Amino acid sequence: MSVSAVQGTLALEAAERSADLPDSVDPVSWSVDAGWTDLVREFRTSPHGLGLVAFLRERMAHGAVVYPPKPLRALDLVAPESVRVVVLGQDPYHGPGQAEGLAFSVAPGVKIPPSLRNIFKELQRDTGAVFPPQGSLVHWAEQGVLLLNTCLTVEDGHPASHAGQGWEALTDAVIRCCSETGPAKVFLLWGAHAQKKRPLIDASRHLILCANHPSPLSAARGPVPFLGCGHFGQANAWLVKKGYPPIRW
Repeated sequence: MSVSAVQGTLALEAAERSADLPDSVDPVSWSVDAGWTDLVREFRTSPHGLGLVAFLRERMAHGAVVYPPKPLRALDLVAPESVRVVVLGQDPYHGPGQAEGLAFSVAPGVKIPPSLRNIFKELQRDTGAVFPPQGSLVHWAEQGVLLLNTCLTVEDGHPASHAGQGWEALTDAVIRCCSETGPAKVFLLWGAHAQKKRPLIDASRHLILCANHPSPLSAARGPVPFLGCGHFGQANAWLVKKGYPPIRW
């Protein structure tokens, strides 16, 4: 291979890697719906927010590869007043090209991860839906499903590497906002990590559905296995009863 061809290949690989990375390490520059602006601004100027920005800058200055490119995408696609269902995840996928800023969702063309595959299996079993050919859940978000990870960035190959660095203060505030404002909602809490957020949610107003995490390690286990939980049908039945249209899962 010629020198110019090698250089071209390296440039293409670098461009592909950079497409996965945040445009900036400063959350104030990440796009969100106008309804979330004050909440994000308050976080940005808080000790948790300032500490997070410093942490991200330090990690990226030392060569850490951080995903996804748009950490606040869930808040960009779904306005506070549009939220009808909240799905809580833990942190983004940590492989190249996977995470797209929405819990459990992967970019189009990316192989469907095991947890998402189990989500689609349960959706198919519960509702009769056709198993999707790709793993992007943007069409859920467009219907008011807030796909929120509790930690919004991660380093390549290192799951939970940004846990406890400040993101949780923002995502807890988002959960409280969803609980305290707007119409009644469905909260889908899959796994022990998500269920720890239950105290932030007003159970007298909202439907809270809990099950094991959809990971292959736990999906068929526990007092409420994910496989067989029936959450998609239950959520839609509850929404319809409240006078809202069902989600087209």
